[in-house]
Amino acid sequence: MIGFRNASKNRAARRVRRLAGAGMVVPLAVSALVGGAGTAVAGPGAGPTAVVSMGDSYISGEAGRWKGNSLTNTGSRNGTDRAWVSGSTYDPAKVYGGTAGGCHRSDSAEVKSAGPIADVSVNLACSGAVAANVFRASNGGVAIKGEAPQADQLAAVAAANDVKVIALSIGGNDLGFADIIKECAYDFVLWNSYCYDDQQYDVDQKIDGVMAGVGKSVDEIRAVMRGAGYTDSSYRIVLQSYPSPIPRGAENRYPQSDWSRLNTGGCPFWNRDSDWARDSLVPQLANRLKAVAAAKGVQFLDLRDMLQGREVCATASKQVTSAVPASAKTSEWARWIDSSETQGLVQESMHPNHFGQLAVGRCLALAVAQPATAGVGCKNTAGADQSGMYLSPAS
Repeated sequence: MIGFRNASKNRAARRVRRLAGAGMVVPLAVSALVGGAGTAVAGPGAGPTAVVSMGDSYISGEAGRWKGNSLTNTGSRNGTDRAWVSGSTYDPAKVYGGTAGGCHRSDSAEVKSAGPIADVSVNLACSGAVAANVFRASNGGVAIKGEAPQADQLAAVAAANDVKVIALSIGGNDLGFADIIKECAYDFVLWNSYCYDDQQYDVDQKIDGVMAGVGKSVDEIRAVMRGAGYTDSSYRIVLQSYPSPIPRGAENRYPQSDWSRLNTGGCPFWNRDSDWARDSLVPQLANRLKAVAAAKGVQFLDLRDMLQGREVCATASKQVTSAVPASAKTSEWARWIDSSETQGLVQESMHPNHFGQLAVGRCLALAVAQPATAGVGCKNTAGADQSGMYLSPAS
């Protein structure tokens, strides 16, 4: 048995209960979103070219507010909080615009940070989205956070632009990423037990249905684009997988024998559960998404290794302090679990942060430069910023 300080355990337990009660969301108006696309009727071969992102929080830009993680809870939080205005005033709309507190489409989201791969970038993705939020309303689609299903929004974008790329990230919320994270944190803080066995069973029970939803999402996008006059070869769909926001147990800079993983690092998980998430869960989901991409004839972008060494608590990265400034070369690229609930919203936890999103944007740009059917993986170069991202054959 591993001994814990009782006072810390009680405090930690309360924090995780608050975290769960806050409804942590993980691995989740047409005219406003089209912004910059123009009002003239365009479509395939006419009008400005466009790249569109669809799906969940991993592509909407959740956590784009943060440039690394810092224990400082005042001011700019050592330069990590991009929403800081002055004094103790924060304005998340500086990063998320009108979607602050909702879909969380950040200014550094993948589709925005990919660079000049099209004239216009349109972000339709929404934090918390499941596959049904992508489907057309006429085919079982469901609105989310006051917005129409994403496929229905896509119809307007496709009519006003010459869409060339549609990046899709979906399935994580259908699989229950948030619940997995919550249960694994509970098992670290409260129960002194592992989560991987129970959670693996649940994943295995759900995953076939999840993949069916991902496949239908692709079909719905195809149907909308065909209805707007596009041929399947006139644009590409890039279906992407998910990175692990936490490192393997041996790559965690905090010991699992005390409360530093929770109170300092923001990564309250046992080594055994961390290894399962990094080397079993994330690859399992990536491999299944790769199979869907192959079956549907779309490009696959494998992000399973994208955060390697840049995860929350990774030994190869550092927290930001007054002496260690925020930097894409040294800081963590994912948002920690803010166990004290003193910085931002809980829904930002365990997502690529500002630096991570710049990196994924680079991955998308590199993938789009490849043939439309080329499945590729994207990895980072140790010690480099997003310019060091590079492609490898998909695993």
